[in-house]
Amino acid sequence: MSQALLTLDFLDKVSPTPEATPSGEVRVSAATRTGRQRKLYIESYGCQMNFSDSEIVSSILFDEGFDTTDDLASADLVLLNTCSIREKAEQTVRMRLSQINSHKKRNPGLLVGVLGCMAERLKSKFLEEEKIVDLVVGPDAYRDLPQLISQVDGGQKGVNVLLSREETYADITPVRLNSNGVSAFISIMRGCDNMCSFCVVPFTRGRERSRDAHSILREAADLVAAGYKEVTLLGQNVDSYKWASADGTEHVNFAQLLEKVALVSPELRVRFSTSHPKDITDEVLHTMARYDNICKFIHLPAQSGNSRVLALMNRTYDRPWYEDRVRAIRRILGEDCAISSDMISGFCTETEEEHQDTLSLMEFVRYDMAYMFFYSERPGTLAARKLTDDIPLEVKKRRLQEIIDLQQLHSAERNQRGVGRVHQVLVENFSKRSKEHLSGRNSQNQVVIFPKQNFKKGDYVNVLVHSASASTMLGEAV
Repeated sequence: MSQALLTLDFLDKVSPTPEATPSGEVRVSAATRTGRQRKLYIESYGCQMNFSDSEIVSSILFDEGFDTTDDLASADLVLLNTCSIREKAEQTVRMRLSQINSHKKRNPGLLVGVLGCMAERLKSKFLEEEKIVDLVVGPDAYRDLPQLISQVDGGQKGVNVLLSREETYADITPVRLNSNGVSAFISIMRGCDNMCSFCVVPFTRGRERSRDAHSILREAADLVAAGYKEVTLLGQNVDSYKWASADGTEHVNFAQLLEKVALVSPELRVRFSTSHPKDITDEVLHTMARYDNICKFIHLPAQSGNSRVLALMNRTYDRPWYEDRVRAIRRILGEDCAISSDMISGFCTETEEEHQDTLSLMEFVRYDMAYMFFYSERPGTLAARKLTDDIPLEVKKRRLQEIIDLQQLHSAERNQRGVGRVHQVLVENFSKRSKEHLSGRNSQNQVVIFPKQNFKKGDYVNVLVHSASASTMLGEAV
């Protein structure tokens, strides 16, 4: 999938989910100054999982004598943690490498590495294509970074793109990069066993494996002790989380894990991403209903509203199944539970009538927001090998625009439901438009802006919303 378009022009942008990955999303490492000899500059592209991985990488290299820096010119090591889900994401990385080349010319000792999904997809071929790259490291090989850097220091190139069936980095405490001190990610699983025909992730992140539940709870408790108020549990498909102790006495599924994390502290908000429509259970929904601190927001990517297209995508559910899951959400959690989605226009052989089915599914669900893309082929995927990308680009773009236009209407409608009501908002930062206003989100993940008064980051504030657009609510603290 390439050329991602977001529905909304957020005043305060919320990071996308692992399955929904706008290629323009970039984060630069914040500076840590502890007197270490070498400086690491790391840029992360794509989804929340990549941002979480960059925190793991920074922790590994911190123990090897690296501070992080937000100044490229002062770096000894530059790492780009890449996304490969769409062609545009890879083009962005290549353009960035050409810019970094000028820094390397001025500083021949600068080491440059590519991490993540693009490294895994292209492997050692990347060293031939991008001459300035010294390191190519896949998502399961970050523990090997110190040894690989040593190789590069000795004049060699460093490559490790081996995928693992066991690696979860459960014992590594992430260095929280770009943290607002309020919200943090906790990776609960890695990899993906769902072979969606359009998706490269199973080939770049390997097979699915779940992290030790005890290590997840320790990380959540440590975050609470450090003053954090919100965690997002991350996985390509969190609903398939399943962990068992080595002696077989403990078994934890996702609903049980969700409850355990919620019980860490009533002051800790819990979010999760991403849910797969084939796997989300009523048990998960009932767990969400029991705990006020589990946010009432579910990202449930549909991708298409037509059952034939869904079969071609190998999504392993059809439209009636998806509609049943939406009805269950509304029945158990109520109409106020927010639902978001991903949609692809112009998938292989999609007819005009099948595109209309996507629009009618949107009318049925009335999503709070969505990430929307037109389809483009990714090398190595099942669709690239078995299907023909036969929809003209102008048709894809026109269909995409119709999806975006409809979603704008639904987003505005869903936000308008909140006008005249009081929302509990967790303050995350200043509004991007004014230091006199604060920005946060409610349980439904809707952005709320209000005058700062004496409130600060990390506060829970009850806000009476008086107006709303398709992307933002405005209100006053009460």
